[in-house]
Amino acid sequence: MKTKTGNWSIFASTNSMSKISFDNTEIAFKHKSDAELKQAKWLFSVFNYSFLVKYGPALTSVALKLRLPIKGLVKSTIFKQFCGGETIQECDDTADVLYQRGVGSILDYSVEGVEGEETFIQNAKEIKETILSAKREEKFPFAVFKCTGVGRFEIFEKASNNTLSEKESVEFETTKARLEDICKTAVENGVRLLIDAEETWIQDSIDEIAMAMMQKYNQREVWIYNTLQMYRVDRLEYLNKTLGIAKNLGFKLGYKLVRGAYMEKERARAEEKNYDSPIQPDKESTDRDFDRALTTCFEHREMVSTCLGTHNENSSKLLADLMTKEGVEVNDNRFWFAQLYGMSDNISFNLAQEGFNVAKYLPYGPIQAVLPYLGRRAQENSSVSGQVGREMSLIVSELKRRKA
Repeated sequence: MKTKTGNWSIFASTNSMSKISFDNTEIAFKHKSDAELKQAKWLFSVFNYSFLVKYGPALTSVALKLRLPIKGLVKSTIFKQFCGGETIQECDDTADVLYQRGVGSILDYSVEGVEGEETFIQNAKEIKETILSAKREEKFPFAVFKCTGVGRFEIFEKASNNTLSEKESVEFETTKARLEDICKTAVENGVRLLIDAEETWIQDSIDEIAMAMMQKYNQREVWIYNTLQMYRVDRLEYLNKTLGIAKNLGFKLGYKLVRGAYMEKERARAEEKNYDSPIQPDKESTDRDFDRALTTCFEHREMVSTCLGTHNENSSKLLADLMTKEGVEVNDNRFWFAQLYGMSDNISFNLAQEGFNVAKYLPYGPIQAVLPYLGRRAQENSSVSGQVGREMSLIVSELKRRKA
């Protein structure tokens, strides 16, 4: 198992109380030039235009397919803001900059919407390359993948509904074998592996696989993490249920806690198919369950390791305060904070400054293939209450501070 050395402990704090402030823009943007900040300010302002957010990715995709000369523009703007590069090698420089500031990178092969057996095999191979990169380089503390990147969406849906045909059952077994091969590769190489959450109507089968992998590989240490989307009304109950199962069967749990990424799609499908929405009725309910889940994981820290995937300052402060209050070392490997690259630098770098374990999701892949991911980032920024405004205000504050 890799232990934190070098840059991971350079900012370690001996303060007895958490004094985290997420308003320190000098720390947040120290790695950004004035030009980069001005470009980010412009980009976030674009997210206020609903037409561009809704249709921009599709129009860009068409333009790229027609070989119109826009690839350079895309790569130097939205791609540069939210992605590390088109390959693992292109991500190295970005990851080095983050690591010098005490922040790790989670290589995320963000190719979406492409299916086919050859594609799944290639994706699995690429995911294993990210695992090997994490083994070689301390700057990559986790690996991550989506199950639908290595298996057909419909096969997870039918498995979740127990409606697999005989032929589909064979396909699903092949998919599960591919998933376990990824998990086994991570464990054998001493790399923590995050399994991302997906839509509710395929999540049951993903949860079953994740639990099986945790039971098999998390006997003494936590290598495999599942993801809980706390904007779902049932996830707090699910967390408590799995705690009981893990305790009875004698294995450990790893959970990445997030609020969620498919809210509009989930509500639309529930309305279309006339079933109760699985999504919380309001943001306050999501925030409440997220913080309850965080607290529950912390209270069971002897058997649960937690990766806090959030851009919420209050939740980040809550975990930092819990750790400080209970005397948990800031660099305890059972606790990590994670944010998306290009967002919430005020959280990431101020936490790292105090010595906490922090990592950025660093998406990569060919520009054409990651456009769906970039589209979701744009939509999330436009729909998350206050996110664009917060990013803009922080950037403006830092530019003013530098000018002064």
